[in-house]
Amino acid sequence: MIRSLRWKGAAFTVPFQLGFVFLYLLPIGYAVYQSLFLQKQSGLGLGGATTEFVGLENYQNGLTDSAFMTSILRVVVFACVQIPFMLLISLVLALLLDAVTSKVAGRFRILLLIPYMIPGVVAAIVWVNLYSPDVGPLTPIGKLFGFDWNFFAPSMVWPAIGNLLTWHGIGYNMVIIYAALQGVSRELFEAARLDGASELRIALSIKIPFVRGALVLTALLSIIQMLQIFNEPALFRNVTPETVSDSFTPIMIIYNQAFNAANYHYAAALSVLLALILGVASFLFYRLTSREAD
Repeated sequence: MIRSLRWKGAAFTVPFQLGFVFLYLLPIGYAVYQSLFLQKQSGLGLGGATTEFVGLENYQNGLTDSAFMTSILRVVVFACVQIPFMLLISLVLALLLDAVTSKVAGRFRILLLIPYMIPGVVAAIVWVNLYSPDVGPLTPIGKLFGFDWNFFAPSMVWPAIGNLLTWHGIGYNMVIIYAALQGVSRELFEAARLDGASELRIALSIKIPFVRGALVLTALLSIIQMLQIFNEPALFRNVTPETVSDSFTPIMIIYNQAFNAANYHYAAALSVLLALILGVASFLFYRLTSREAD
């Protein structure tokens, strides 16, 4: 009977298992397979193209591709600034919601989640129009206060994208942190108040240490998302191609290699390399934060 119940329970996971195999494992395996080949032209390029097995040559070219490696470094540096700033705002908002009644927190939680409910492409289009010096309101408002800013200038592109990503992501991260705060025993707070601890001391000494796991989770998800950033720079490129090049981020390079240069095999190799870099970065971050927690 127990064995029968186990099989019945496992049957509920069949749709997920099938989706995981067909939507994740098979595409990854096919990408790895494609990355081992290269399409070559015979003669001076006038003859027919042939697909040849080249082993790890595409990976070697990817590791020595200065544009690809520079784009990864560019995104990593940006992530080191944007992710902590976004998580700090999300943490502060979660602490503020935890300090009010559940009724008030429920109302503000929905309001803060609205930006996350908007699709990323739509949010990027909205902010690109807000940044526009021709139709957007931010440039005239800045001039009223003596700021002559241009959000499409080389020095302002990353701050503009960072503001967009922060606006879009703080609600989602805030909900995760707030849910972790709700799991902390209220008796700890009451005991701390009886001992004379202020609300700031309670937040720093009790609440934040208890939500460390949630902060690690949100940071890990943000790292994975950041290295795959594509929509925002691609839309900015349509407005200011002289500032945002087609090699601005790793995904933009992969997209151009696959759909503009028709170099699918090299694009597959770059995709696998990016996935490996994401995996290593996530593993190192998790190990580092876990070690600090111990």
